Amino acid sequence: MNINLRPEQAEDYQGITRVNDVAFKRKAEGKLIEELRKADEFNSNLSIVAETEAEVIGHILFTPVSIKNKGHHNKSLALAPVAVLPEFQKRSVGKLLVIFGLQIAKESGYESVIVLGYPSYYSKFGFKRASRWGIKSPFPAPDEAFMAIELFPGSLDGISGQVIFPPAFDNV
Repeated sequence: MNINLRPEQAEDYQGITRVNDVAFKRKAEGKLIEELRKADEFNSNLSIVAETEAEVIGHILFTPVSIKNKGHHNKSLALAPVAVLPEFQKRSVGKLLVIFGLQIAKESGYESVIVLGYPSYYSKFGFKRASRWGIKSPFPAPDEAFMAIELFPGSLDGISGQVIFPPAFDNV
């Protein structure tokens, strides 16, 4: 299977929504992406599609967030959501999206990424408990599932506080 990874384009919007709706079996993530696109800080280069034969089969989104501590805000990214059509799952599409997306994030100058997800999956990419840096979730989440990765060694040294997500995340 030949998979092409690239930043989203306007003609991908419907396919991206479909992938998320089908993968999550609900419409919340598709609507989240639509809302995040409206934000000034949205970067379409960090919204990446996986396609094969001109069909969008997977999608990953990285959204700017901040880690707030005593009035100081440190920039980071949130990885959410990542989705793959069920018939293409367990074929490394998600893995390719995460690896490619982290590289694009790094090349875009971001130093860290936050994710809420399965520790057994995301630890394969180098994610660790965010609490090891004193980084906290703004909502109830298991400590082992709220994770971070340094895109550059030591980039989270001295950074702690609560992650501030864009308001669009409040509805998911």
